[in-house]
Amino acid sequence: MSLLPYIKEITVTNTIRRSSRRQFIKETALASSALALGPYFVFGQAQPSTLMKRHMGRLGWEATTLGLGGQASLQWTAADVDPVKIILKAFDVGVNYFDTANVYDLSQTHYGAAFRELQLIPGAPGYNERLRSSIFLASKTFIRYGKGSAQKPGMKGAPGAPSTAVDDLRRTLSQIFGDGKGSYPQGAYLNLFQIHSIMSMADVDSAFEGYEKTDSKAENIGVLATLIDFRDGTNLTGLNPKEEKLIRHIGFTSHDSSDSMIEMIHRDTRGVLDSMLVAINANDRRYFSMQNNAIPVASANNMGIIAMKVFADGAMYDKEATWSRNPDSIVRKIGSVGVQSRRLVEYALTTPGIHTAIIGTGHIDNDPAACQLRQNLAAAQIAPSGLSETDRREIEKQAGTIKEGKTNYFQGAARPLGAPRNPAASVEERAGRRAIRLTWQTAYAGDEPIVRYEIHRDGIKTGEIAHTPQVKAAPFSFEDSVSLSESTNFRYRIVTVDAAGRTAQTGEITV
Repeated sequence: MSLLPYIKEITVTNTIRRSSRRQFIKETALASSALALGPYFVFGQAQPSTLMKRHMGRLGWEATTLGLGGQASLQWTAADVDPVKIILKAFDVGVNYFDTANVYDLSQTHYGAAFRELQLIPGAPGYNERLRSSIFLASKTFIRYGKGSAQKPGMKGAPGAPSTAVDDLRRTLSQIFGDGKGSYPQGAYLNLFQIHSIMSMADVDSAFEGYEKTDSKAENIGVLATLIDFRDGTNLTGLNPKEEKLIRHIGFTSHDSSDSMIEMIHRDTRGVLDSMLVAINANDRRYFSMQNNAIPVASANNMGIIAMKVFADGAMYDKEATWSRNPDSIVRKIGSVGVQSRRLVEYALTTPGIHTAIIGTGHIDNDPAACQLRQNLAAAQIAPSGLSETDRREIEKQAGTIKEGKTNYFQGAARPLGAPRNPAASVEERAGRRAIRLTWQTAYAGDEPIVRYEIHRDGIKTGEIAHTPQVKAAPFSFEDSVSLSESTNFRYRIVTVDAAGRTAQTGEITV
């Protein structure tokens, strides 16, 4: 389908989108009979003319349940693939969430070529502002600082690129909307700029440097304080002298570290971080689980939550469980012999808290049975409650047969259920009694969610409270009341209990 009329007028755009989706329904219905082809075909039924969308919390965006990932053939492009056509096809079928990053080789440049064809360049003749406002564009920086020494850990970005988060932000805008050499037009913006791949508490420390008290004269200023300036059009850091507003929202991403991700959220006392991009697939619970740790905390904070690594970067297929490095790493077929692709997409999108899933595309095709984009789009038409817990556990079982479940090379190793962290006690006299207040920080879950904390005094359970996601750093607390005439020494333990009935306890807390 030609995209020329799609570009010129919004009324024509809407007509073509309806036509495109009608064709999609027709193709899908015709293809449903191809289920007999086996695991390489995932369509199950015709799809509605309107794609499913989900409200992304504080981002305030209604995202299609499938977003276009910025890697796969957009990053590692084979000689016979045109990555621009993949982006255009995603637009054509109605996808409205688009992902890229500074470290994805030419991915941002390919977006730039597609955006020129779609007339999405501000200030250029025919600029389609209404079409631009109908999509959500997200990019990322690996750099932890807006200002600092080039030798400081975290001061690295794309190969050959500048070395501050400000440079990365401008590089993104230049590659997508400008000349690719540093300049970009007035009116260019990103919907979301993300601090990429938080992996450790050291990463968190770096990102937050200068966040609480921003000083333009400081030697080092972290990426978060820097990006706030470019979101708000302020210059507290001294790094935004023109007071430009180049981004709408700030988020962060992580592949492996639920503990670091929770720390990012807890330190954000001003609610600046609006989104989290997180690795989640059907082998998640075999590792340091995201769905039992970081995702519930982000969801409780009303953050937009985006899933990635739905297919474990291709490791759910024939690809080795290692980082992709070239076009030969990209999966271009449909389906896995271990579990249907459709089921893997459905698993990610029925994980509580997930709003959309960005999935890289290796191959598009006029034949819907061979088009990864259409296949994944069809699979993504599922409600948050579209799978039962039994269904989800069955998919986990099937995914565990692929490479013995050792697919998530990017995710932290499994941890057992943890005890409550940083337990403490305080005592005060009140109305002739002693009030003993116990506090603790959230425990980390293993392969099952935490359900409650029990309080044991001198070996006997004396109370319990339900576990809920710890929204901010304010600790859990429990108050025990004892008579002044009772023993002056009590021995407390706080015990974590998970859904499987397993426990983990603190050491003795003597009061």
